[in-house]
Amino acid sequence: MFPYIGSGSYCFSNSLAMVLGDDSPDPAVIEVLTGSPFGFQLIDGTLPLFDPFGWDPEAGLDTAIELLGHECVRSDGDDSDEAVDRLREAAARGPVVVGPVDMGLLLYQPGSGTANGADHYVAVEAVEGDTVVFHDPHGYPYATLPVGAFLEAWRAEEISYVDRPFVLRTEFERRREVSAEDALRASLPKSLAWLSGRGDVEMPPGSLGNGAGLERLAEQVASGELDPDIRQMMENFAVRTGARRLADAAVCLAGIGHSRPAGILAEQARILGGVQYPLVTGDDRALAEGLRRLASTYDELREALAKAVEADEAATAR
Repeated sequence: MFPYIGSGSYCFSNSLAMVLGDDSPDPAVIEVLTGSPFGFQLIDGTLPLFDPFGWDPEAGLDTAIELLGHECVRSDGDDSDEAVDRLREAAARGPVVVGPVDMGLLLYQPGSGTANGADHYVAVEAVEGDTVVFHDPHGYPYATLPVGAFLEAWRAEEISYVDRPFVLRTEFERRREVSAEDALRASLPKSLAWLSGRGDVEMPPGSLGNGAGLERLAEQVASGELDPDIRQMMENFAVRTGARRLADAAVCLAGIGHSRPAGILAEQARILGGVQYPLVTGDDRALAEGLRRLASTYDELREALAKAVEADEAATAR
């Protein structure tokens, strides 16, 4: 496997890694543990995200934390004054994971100032007087915001997968020793469940997953129906993030001896990474062809991953 090393939009995995410190595996491992590489979803039939049908970062973070043998306290609430007090007290005991926040309202980032629903996570170090000090994994160490401005971003009004604002995770504690390899093996049944389509998640009407979702997206591209804002989101975020997730999952699964699903994941990463050029240059024929090629791989990946899970279970039974 040829690993990718470089920048990328791993905000929740990077934030968790910063907070866990020496107890953390590589952020690429955390990302795989969240389950994010194992699927595709077309939300409302229009919003393409290269993560599983019904998945969101909140579910992924909780899964990764548990698989790594840690516990933490997750809290939220509607009252802004209470949220500031909660953040101030938590950060005084150590760094905390905060999010989702609305990336469009992180005012130190060029071009910000308007809520855009782009979800993001940060690691807060301290609240010093009226200033929040934190590491933003999007490339801004020791970023600062006035408390009021931070609250506006943290309110996350445009982010649909949280019911209440001001979510933070603190008081991380290791309950059991778990190696990265063991955590990855334990994650595979959960990843298979996401890839197979979980029946316990509600999705908006018209939402599609995996191959069916990609086929529909390819139709939109080929017919000229792709919304310009959706195209821009794909150019700037979705495709490159999805390709990195797949590449990291390929390396992780190869590292624990599951060469067959690793090979399929690597091929998925190559296909998805390869559509960035036609996407940006407007070659919609090539873009649609690439999306259809990717659509055809998900059943194969599910079969290979199921065999890997069976092999691990058989080895454990021995």
